[in-house]
Amino acid sequence: MNKTADDLREAIRSIPDFPKPGILFRDISPLLENADLFRATIDLLAAQCTGLTPTKIVGLDARGFIFGAALAYKLGVGFVPIRKKGKLPAETISHAYDLEYGSAEFEIHRDSIHPGEPVIIVDDLLATGGTAGAAIHLLNQLGAQVLGLLFVIELEFLRGRDALAQAKVRSLISYTE
Repeated sequence: MNKTADDLREAIRSIPDFPKPGILFRDISPLLENADLFRATIDLLAAQCTGLTPTKIVGLDARGFIFGAALAYKLGVGFVPIRKKGKLPAETISHAYDLEYGSAEFEIHRDSIHPGEPVIIVDDLLATGGTAGAAIHLLNQLGAQVLGLLFVIELEFLRGRDALAQAKVRSLISYTE
């Protein structure tokens, strides 16, 4: 039986006051733990790529690695990780950015993307757009052609899409509160 985004939504757990009071955490663990739901998630992400021709999928640390690597495999393209500072062994470029509750710094290997190379950015969640914006910044520095961004979940009320106005943003599931 083909699963839909509504099936995914039903499986996602909502956990109040995690990681701190006032936050309603959307837990994707059930999508990963169930083979049918995980397959459906990747299939639905792949369907969002119809008409696009990336040569690489760029996954964001850390849950973007899970979805991005599986999507790259399904599409038959390469996978490039963008990691937190200090985790990549070769020459990198980096960019600092703000999060919903703190700040961080991302790095990418300098030789992982070639100028003009078409890529799609994948992550599990779009909240304020800080993480995805940092990824776009790094990819622009390398001269990549960012075809779009794919998210499993979008928290619309945090208006992260607005911070990524120049990019084509697609998400499987949206929450308005």
